[in-house]
Amino acid sequence: MTNFLETRGGYAHFLSIPTRWMDNDTYGHVNNVVYYSYFDTVINEYLIRAGGLDIHNGAVVGYCVESFCRYHRSFSFPDIIDAGLRLGRLGNSSVRYEIGLFRKDEDKPAAQGHFVHVFVDRARNKPTAIPDAIRAALKRLEVRAPF
Repeated sequence: MTNFLETRGGYAHFLSIPTRWMDNDTYGHVNNVVYYSYFDTVINEYLIRAGGLDIHNGAVVGYCVESFCRYHRSFSFPDIIDAGLRLGRLGNSSVRYEIGLFRKDEDKPAAQGHFVHVFVDRARNKPTAIPDAIRAALKRLEVRAPF
């Protein structure tokens, strides 16, 4: 039996990200470091759109303090990636996101990982509470198994 959280159904938000020619390495597949840019893209697109994060002038910003990726199968240009996002853990000033990168029409991820943000006061460069609008958006990323 497949674990629900290890399939598309285990993610609350999706963003389609086209691979770029420059993402491929000399082996003909997307280089491993590029996967982290996909993680960063799905997270920040969501925070900006759903949580109102102001990356240019906001008083609070999120800094990545930890990231991890497990590779199952490779992508290559011109694949389009469905990046799935869910909430792993929500603290006072930090959040752990869980990400699954899927090929079109595939239910199991080609790669999975996590990304931890600590929200900081931009002026003081010190951790601060996650703003209410962002916290509400993050809570919408929570996924529970349907049993």
